[in-house]
Amino acid sequence: MKNIKIILIAIIGIWLIACSTVPITGRHQLNLLPQETMLSMSLSEYDQFLKENQLSNNQAQIQMVKRVGLKIQKAVEQYFAQNNMSDELSNYAWEFNLVESNEINAWCMPGGKVVFYSGILPLTKDETGLAVVMGHEIAHAVAHHGNERMSQGLIAQMGNIALSTALETEPETTQQLWLAVYGLGAQYGLMLPYSRLHENEADRMGLMFMSMAGYDPNAAVGFWQRMAAQKKGAARSEFLSTHPSDKKRIQNIRALIPEAMGYYKKP
Repeated sequence: MKNIKIILIAIIGIWLIACSTVPITGRHQLNLLPQETMLSMSLSEYDQFLKENQLSNNQAQIQMVKRVGLKIQKAVEQYFAQNNMSDELSNYAWEFNLVESNEINAWCMPGGKVVFYSGILPLTKDETGLAVVMGHEIAHAVAHHGNERMSQGLIAQMGNIALSTALETEPETTQQLWLAVYGLGAQYGLMLPYSRLHENEADRMGLMFMSMAGYDPNAAVGFWQRMAAQKKGAARSEFLSTHPSDKKRIQNIRALIPEAMGYYKKP
């Protein structure tokens, strides 16, 4: 009985220390990894990814990705500043790149490292459609969903090993978890897709962010409808495997649009 009490006290202590709040939604989450660790791993893996993949040379598409990214970046930074949360973005070094690939995919790492694959552009269609994806992926990053998933993975794989010990003695495991979390490590045979909770949260936050940046959130319905059609008619891509497109999701997005319109700043 005494041991159980000690364990419970330890769990409560970890929760209090590592608990954070997701912007906009207010949900409490458990993030065990230090932000410095997440940013360091992000920079390392991002640089390696860029070395191994071909950047697009389509200047019009490149500029569109960067333009949308910068607008949403500024909107996010302004929102965080207005809510006394700027410290959470203090070490961000935003960057927006387009790689040449038929894969339908896009992602944002901690620290604001964003990559779009050219294969997703036929589905985004235009700048507003691209803003739907950009807002969604940036939302995953600023909501610390990667840290939350890695924390869950560390607990599942390492049990009661102290986090500091795990990071020092199991670097390969933490590295593989990182690659799995961000969809870059399929070769490891491990994939940790975002949960439905994370997806719904990123949908909501992404709509708010794109609206703050001056993009009409109504465009999200059309984009996810196109994604749903792509899911039925084509081989599953990495993006499709981790971003479920279904009637329920589209219904949820429709229901969120009135809230998003409250943030909409028409250009």
